[in-house]
Amino acid sequence: MAEPPGAPHRTTGSTLLHPLSGLLGIPLDQINFVACQLFALLAAFWFRIYLGPSHASSAVRHAFATLFGIYFAVFCFGWYSIHLFVLVMMNYGIMNMASIPNIHRYSFVVAMGYLTLCHISRIYIFHYGILTTDFSGPLMIITQKITTLACQLHDGIGRQAEELTAEQNRLAVKTRPSLLEYLSYLLNFMSIIAGPCSNYKDYIAFIEGRHVHMKLLEVNWKQKGYDRLPDPSPTGAVMYKLCITLVSLILFLTLTKNFPMAYIIDNEFLDKTPFLSRLGYLYVVTQAAKPKYYFAWTLADAVNNAAGYGFSGVDEKGIFRWDLLSNLNIWNIETATSFKMYIENWNIQTAAWLKRVCYDRAPWYPTALTFILSALWHGIYPGYYFTFLTGILITLAARAVRNNCRHYFLSSVPLKIAYDVATWVVTQLAVCYTVAPFVMLAVEPTIKFYKSMYFHMHILSILVLLVLPIRPQTHSMRKPQNQAMKNAIKSKDK
Repeated sequence: MAEPPGAPHRTTGSTLLHPLSGLLGIPLDQINFVACQLFALLAAFWFRIYLGPSHASSAVRHAFATLFGIYFAVFCFGWYSIHLFVLVMMNYGIMNMASIPNIHRYSFVVAMGYLTLCHISRIYIFHYGILTTDFSGPLMIITQKITTLACQLHDGIGRQAEELTAEQNRLAVKTRPSLLEYLSYLLNFMSIIAGPCSNYKDYIAFIEGRHVHMKLLEVNWKQKGYDRLPDPSPTGAVMYKLCITLVSLILFLTLTKNFPMAYIIDNEFLDKTPFLSRLGYLYVVTQAAKPKYYFAWTLADAVNNAAGYGFSGVDEKGIFRWDLLSNLNIWNIETATSFKMYIENWNIQTAAWLKRVCYDRAPWYPTALTFILSALWHGIYPGYYFTFLTGILITLAARAVRNNCRHYFLSSVPLKIAYDVATWVVTQLAVCYTVAPFVMLAVEPTIKFYKSMYFHMHILSILVLLVLPIRPQTHSMRKPQNQAMKNAIKSKDK
């Protein structure tokens, strides 16, 4: 007899851990995901100690990272992992055959087009969100990496230095990667299951053993008596992140299942609960939905750090930082006093990808185009588009309020505290209101939810935009990185 779709052992990958899934009552796809990430953590420690740059060549490190990544993909997703390999090889062909002026366009269209087709097909395969960890997750990360590399290769070969921003110039790739380098960047075991996306130059520097020293030199590290640059250990950062991962897992197992998002549109709940109480409960269920993201992203960050990847420099106190690949800043999320601050600290690497491939390159309406790309990248569920279109409206309204009102509250400490408290409350509730459709996915529950909320955030945002003047947003897509470079180029021309 065929098993029901919601059976705990349902998965597209290996059924080796089926007994554990039945024992814990957790879907097998989630068990496979966690098992692969924990095994990747152990492999990462081994990789750093026994296959470090001083013990193995770059080719060996690339090959090991690639082969283990492919194994993890097949273990978790079975035959569906073929989609990852097809997309990777298609874009490798584009990268080697396309003209440099068009390489980023072709790569973007093919990668996003293939991802979208897979998003459409998985609705018919898996229906509405039955599987929480299917092949689309790694495919989304690979799409980010493909388009990131294509844009940076275009910057490095197809554009002049004076056309680039400082960041674009720093990340520009000057030569096309070999097949092994390309496969390792896209399929390495540290990031294939849960990401995050990283820059190609940073990854290659890590494999070649230049990563830490490169970051120390970027922040003008002073040796101060050292015979050579220090070699910071990631162990402390990994242990700290594993503690966050453990707490997040406990919260997920205890809170998330007890506060389902679907309850906020339950008819009995809506009939018996006043509006303000519904707002409060909306905040609670949104908080309960976060631990699974905190768990997955923090564990992925720890895996990369354990391998020695993710060093970002030294802070103002002289402490070594390992947050180059961090996908969230939990403190800044929970204390955010603006919609912009919240977004910047949630799914950080995806926000950086959107900025680099869309916002910085969009000829017009960069904010709107970036939100639309984000929705398309996430999938085709209607709830995503409700979330991101609402996000555009609230972002513009929040920007108008900040530009027109904030300076009136900076004259005294009490006023500033009052402003921060008010904006924190509004921001947290606005985020809850915006992301609810992202969890509900379908049109009917989304409309029901917004009706129960009287569309209040939509109405308030529109009123703000109609009443408050909007300052034009400066958007310099091709602003030279600095005046000194411009002057140097002019002097060379003379």
